[in-house]
Amino acid sequence: MTATLDDVKAHLHIFHSVEDDYLTKLLKQSQAAITRMTGIDTGDEYDELVLNRVRYAYNDSLDEFEERYQSVLLGLSTQLLAYDEGESDETEV
Repeated sequence: MTATLDDVKAHLHIFHSVEDDYLTKLLKQSQAAITRMTGIDTGDEYDELVLNRVRYAYNDSLDEFEERYQSVLLGLSTQLLAYDEGESDETEV
């Protein structure tokens, strides 16, 4: 599952549609940022990071996001690296 606008609104407890365009923008920015930081673009951990980054951005606290989620971001990118190395080991003869 990839996080949607409805997921963002539920996560932030927003029940109106006045900010939908703004939230969609934050969602797209967050998806791109998390993919850039980790190399991952799917999965439950990815969606959780995206939703939390949107929350920080929405609350004008984006500068705190990377600091607070640094270990999760690093762990996720390390998983990708380990997976990629495993694939390359399998293809070597």
